[in-house]
Amino acid sequence: MNSIEEIAKVLRRIKSAVIFTHMRPDGDTLGCGMALHRAFSLIGVRSEVVNEGEIPEKFSFLEGMREIKRSPTFDAEVFITVDTSGEARLGALEPLYRAGAKKKTTVNIDHHISNGRYAKYNFVRDRASNAENVLALINALGVEAKGEIADFLMLGMVTDSGSFSHSDVDGDTFRAAAAAADGGADISKISYETMKRQSKARAQMFLETASALRYFSDDSLAIALVSLSMLKKYGLSPDCTEGIVDFALTIDCVQVSVSLLEVKKGQYKASFRSKGRVDVNAVAHTFGGGGHRLASGCMFFGEPEEIYDKIRYAVFQHTEE
Repeated sequence: MNSIEEIAKVLRRIKSAVIFTHMRPDGDTLGCGMALHRAFSLIGVRSEVVNEGEIPEKFSFLEGMREIKRSPTFDAEVFITVDTSGEARLGALEPLYRAGAKKKTTVNIDHHISNGRYAKYNFVRDRASNAENVLALINALGVEAKGEIADFLMLGMVTDSGSFSHSDVDGDTFRAAAAAADGGADISKISYETMKRQSKARAQMFLETASALRYFSDDSLAIALVSLSMLKKYGLSPDCTEGIVDFALTIDCVQVSVSLLEVKKGQYKASFRSKGRVDVNAVAHTFGGGGHRLASGCMFFGEPEEIYDKIRYAVFQHTEE
């Protein structure tokens, strides 16, 4: 693995870069991308942030989010991925990235232990949020985390750490957050807009989903299912389901919480959360996914009852006594 200083040295010499964020974007990948984009503008590097899909509306309160493109608009020297454990996580942009990677310099900045080190230059460090790694890179570039940069970094930290409540939050996380706060980040607004604010329809959907939780393995495993028909019923988009997986983990007996989001008939996006006895990165890896020991994800194909059985068995296999 490369050091952050090595990567900063490479990036200080370039003239242009495209920053790739992962599909179904969250606050961490978008915050990392936009913070680095703004930092590049201060050192004379032309850059843009790209994502394959729609940017969730809840992030639009931060100026700049609408600048994100669906695909690159110019031929850059360098391709940079942020918060992206593997090329497949780029979704529809994966073929474009792979084709460009054959002749361009590639940089991978991530915090997932499942990261495949797929770029020429890789910095992968396990942290509560990848924004902490991007802050280190921005500092190494000689740029101060102030103003918009601070807000974008704080967005990543707040959302990926569950408002600094996850068990992987440590002193380094708070030191990074303090640097962003000192730079002017509005933590109160960011926390409200991303973690608390919701529409009446979303609240109703959440209540219906929570009341229909399925429990397995002596109630130590809880699975929530959000169907396309439910989203249609309440007039909601898939990004409105973020956070549902965290609810069941507040229940005393539950060790692993899973949220299944129907993507299309017979296909479900699974999000896993664990209190620690179960390595859900290993569980997700069984099905072609990955992430962190306490938070991960993957895709399932089939009917819900079949998927429940697969999850139950995989969780059992990776439960520590």
